[in-house]
Amino acid sequence: MTVAPSVLAAVFWGVVTFSILVVLHEGGHFLAARAFGVKVHEFMIGLPGPALRLRTKKTTFGVTAIPLGGYVRIAGMEPGPEDDLLADALKAVADAGSLDAAGLSRVLGVDSTRATTLITTLEDYGAIRENSSGHYTIVEGLDPSLGAQELLATARNETYRGLPPWKRITLLLSGVLVNLATAILVFTLVLSIFGNYEASLRLDYVEPASPAAAAGLEPGDVLTHLDGTELTSWTHFQQLMAATEPGQEVSISFARDEKPHAVKAVLKDLEGHGFLGVRPAFVKVNYTAGEALGLSFKWTGMVFSAIGDFFRPSTFATSVENSRSVVGISVMAADAAQAGPLDYAWFIALLSLSLGAMNLLPIPPLDGGKVAIEIIEWIAGRPLGRRLSLAVSAAGAILLFSLIGYLMYSDVMRLAR
Repeated sequence: MTVAPSVLAAVFWGVVTFSILVVLHEGGHFLAARAFGVKVHEFMIGLPGPALRLRTKKTTFGVTAIPLGGYVRIAGMEPGPEDDLLADALKAVADAGSLDAAGLSRVLGVDSTRATTLITTLEDYGAIRENSSGHYTIVEGLDPSLGAQELLATARNETYRGLPPWKRITLLLSGVLVNLATAILVFTLVLSIFGNYEASLRLDYVEPASPAAAAGLEPGDVLTHLDGTELTSWTHFQQLMAATEPGQEVSISFARDEKPHAVKAVLKDLEGHGFLGVRPAFVKVNYTAGEALGLSFKWTGMVFSAIGDFFRPSTFATSVENSRSVVGISVMAADAAQAGPLDYAWFIALLSLSLGAMNLLPIPPLDGGKVAIEIIEWIAGRPLGRRLSLAVSAAGAILLFSLIGYLMYSDVMRLAR
């Protein structure tokens, strides 16, 4: 008997599960950034806010007070073009030896808001740092005798902006690649070592008072044909049944005690298509490493196809209905953990695969949306304006969080029922 997880268990396993997914996804961005020589300021698990932090020479690691989601803060990833005065601002700090926002405002003849923004950008680039008096100085390794543009170019070398377009796109896609690689690796290992249970054409259960029971089907019967079409698998049988209609009469061929039989059944209604009323027996199937790898890629393709259903009007409602928010996923995570380590690892792999596929959608602020912007800027030969970049990101965020909000509402209603 399966016991439903408690609220505390769902919260605990939800936090653990999303933390694992964050480490996998953001870890991909982190590793790619470090491989390309880009500074990573922070690697945090949780939403921005108060946190426990471990500061190392290059990166601060930590867990925030709300450990859902997470992020890596990579130098030079702010949207829009650079300020035209950025090089002059860095040179002004280098020449003065020490400047604050007010001093920079006077030197450049700009308002304090712009001066503060310039300092924030240079600090993000890792070109300047704040001292104990609240002033800023250039970091060690930058030569103050260089010209303004050359000095900024040197500082930009260790930022996202300093990378060529193909490296920026690779960095953006690295989180997705880790998600997909993790899922395929787990699927392949589990299938090749432990095998899998698959639905067979042998019946395990016949629902009482169903069309199947009325036709005389019994547990143990092996389905062979439906309306003259030879059945190759339970999935094939389901596909054929999905094309039937309520009230339709179908011919069913089956084997009982290895002897062939045939009956006719009048189907009932199940969500608009025919209903027979049978359940399959599951059999264990073992796979070679090659077969397991091939099946893993097949499942990966199926998940991408399912994500694509969100963009087809005919399948959108069904896709949303079958999706889960952080609430539903937390309950499912607790169920999987309760079932055992193997089930939980499998669940993590499925979520990792889904997260990777979702992040490829060309919707900012998802990685796919950022890649789309990078490609547009690459073709145009210049970055999009800051206002346009922020507007596109805001529109994408509204769309994304609206869907998340609806899914959370649906999960709460489902659990309440």
